[in-house]
Amino acid sequence: MPEDAMPVEVMPELTLIVAGDPDQCTGGYVYDARMVTELRRQGWRVAVVGLEGRFPLADPKARRSMTAALGRLPDAARVVIDGLAMGGLPEEVEQHAARLRIIALVHHPLADETGLDLAEQRAFRESEARALAAARRVIVTSSHTARGLTAYGVPDDRLRVAQPGVAPAPLAASALGHDDPTPPWRLLCVATLTPRKGHDCLLEALAGLQGRDWTLEVIGSHSRDPAHAARLLETTRRDGLTERIVWAGERDAAELAAAYHRADLFVLPSLYEGYGMVVTEALARGLPVITTTGGALADTLPPEAGIAVPPGDARALREALSRWMDDADVRRRLRCGAGQARQGLADWQQAGQAFMAALAGIPVAPIGDPARRERRLSS
Repeated sequence: MPEDAMPVEVMPELTLIVAGDPDQCTGGYVYDARMVTELRRQGWRVAVVGLEGRFPLADPKARRSMTAALGRLPDAARVVIDGLAMGGLPEEVEQHAARLRIIALVHHPLADETGLDLAEQRAFRESEARALAAARRVIVTSSHTARGLTAYGVPDDRLRVAQPGVAPAPLAASALGHDDPTPPWRLLCVATLTPRKGHDCLLEALAGLQGRDWTLEVIGSHSRDPAHAARLLETTRRDGLTERIVWAGERDAAELAAAYHRADLFVLPSLYEGYGMVVTEALARGLPVITTTGGALADTLPPEAGIAVPPGDARALREALSRWMDDADVRRRLRCGAGQARQGLADWQQAGQAFMAALAGIPVAPIGDPARRERRLSS
């Protein structure tokens, strides 16, 4: 065959649509950015679109922004829509479902967010179920979320799991040697200051441990829910913990790495997580973890590497913290377990491979295919 007749491999293309600024530093946005990096490294052409407006309770600006973003895409384009943007805009997604290959990326269902009343939960559940019905594939970041989406009517053959990876990291100072760390115990929590993250439960637990020698550094944005953040700072003042707790706000990558390096114990009191990437980030540094069994956390934390307590149970959290502070054997066992877990963590390249596999085999239906439209409308 002449050289100029050889088939030319077309670079695969993808558009990722997210709510707001794509460069946000929360777990879901970090995951999205990592997947984009891995896809590009494998030769994909990826465009990232950040939508304007309010999410997940979409306002008119958000609706216009989604409509414009989808409307610009050519027929049969492959588009991944992050669940925070997609779940509240089913009508806009449905308008383009027949002509685009729409893939939903769900970190956790919107209705699982803490603080919603029953009416809000029901509205989000119905809205997201409708949006997911318009997707040709649904990618989730944990098996826990995959199991939960069966209640949304997502069939197993459309579901794929692509768990997060973790970047290689140096061991924390407390994990470098064989010597047991000594007080003051340096606790670290990395979580945005929103009700679902459970900081109020952690404060209640620590208020009963003022006889121990500990400090806590909390890294996470105060701007997502300013009223809640203000209540946490007021509780800290009221309980006399101001000298013990540093509410550090958001930090850049270097500052975050330094915080992990100086910590002795990682604490994540979340009521619910779709995965809990910060847990594996702590394990990557050999840090033991105290967290909850909320959502996927029961699966994310290996039992030998930490202690998991029921979400929202301040007494159980206090008891777990006191066990770690008071018992050298517990500290030694969990530190050893964290070191073992560190060896088995998947990296982001492996996560990217799983994500690419989840994108494979999505059919291109004929534009305006009546059978597909009928299936969509009856789902």
